[in-house]
Amino acid sequence: MYPPTSSQAGRDPWVDDDVPPGPAGRAQPPAPRTGPDVDDDPPARRGRPRRLRRSGAPARRPDDEVDDEVDEEEFEPVEVRRPISLTAAGFAALLGVGLVLGAQTAGPGHRLPFAIVVFGVQLLFVLAWTMATRPPALLLVALVGAAVAGAADTAAVQSDAAGLAPLGYLAGAGFVVGVLGQLVRRVDRVRVTDSLGTTLLIMVGVVAFTTLVTLSRIPAGTQAITVCLTAAGVALTVARLTDAVLPWPRLAPQVPRGAAGVVIGAMVGTLASAVLGSFLVGFTPTSGAMIGLVTAATAVLADLAVGYAEAGRLMAGELPTMWVARHMQGPLGGFAVAAPAAYAMTVVFL
Repeated sequence: MYPPTSSQAGRDPWVDDDVPPGPAGRAQPPAPRTGPDVDDDPPARRGRPRRLRRSGAPARRPDDEVDDEVDEEEFEPVEVRRPISLTAAGFAALLGVGLVLGAQTAGPGHRLPFAIVVFGVQLLFVLAWTMATRPPALLLVALVGAAVAGAADTAAVQSDAAGLAPLGYLAGAGFVVGVLGQLVRRVDRVRVTDSLGTTLLIMVGVVAFTTLVTLSRIPAGTQAITVCLTAAGVALTVARLTDAVLPWPRLAPQVPRGAAGVVIGAMVGTLASAVLGSFLVGFTPTSGAMIGLVTAATAVLADLAVGYAEAGRLMAGELPTMWVARHMQGPLGGFAVAAPAAYAMTVVFL
């Protein structure tokens, strides 16, 4: 290479000749950058603090990469409808009065009138629970439940010795027949696994009412039915009335029930059984309160469990069924659980 001439000596070979030189003694400003630099960060993002979520984690910006972020779901509490609570309370009171008065018609060798009353309640139970839970082959399950109810009542009236073994056999047979009927059709066969518990509950609940007929054949059984069913009826009625006035505190946002109704209902039902125990022969206030507490607590808890089950079905996407059947389901379920509880308490403590 040739050495540079005097006119080109000391010049930067990378400087364009077309750029006019600046004033003497003043440095030229650097050329503007056209691309982002690695270490550069926008000042707005560099100094801006990140908001914290409710859980304490920093909030994500829209430009952050989020792969599996799940938004927090908030459920609005279900409205407690006062007319429905009052209607359920009235139905529970009528049901309790009917069963208690029906028990007074039972006597030695004269159990058929009480069995007829119980059979009517069993038909209501089958109707309400099949329409509310909607098991596969609904009509077949309802017919099998009615047949099991009639057979159980007949066995309780005509058997030589009062016992629960025939009732257990009939409940198991009804469950098997109901499941087999659901397996016949392909459409029902798909849902038969999910409906096993529903079918079993219907058959066991139907037979549970028959324990009242069996209990009436035991000495002091009629008095025990009066005490226990009065406690259950008062507990269910007071619990529903309290929900109409003071549904607080809410046990779950999706369940229109309050804890105050459950507690107050069980307490008032226990008090009613203690008062009855002081007037009936063979009972004391202590024994009446003892068996009344068990039956009242089981009745209100069963009623509450029915509300949770209904809320679970609605949250799962199932369409609501007849409102009459849904709201009859709770009191009927409460008495269905209270009946075997009364039998067990009578046999064990009396």
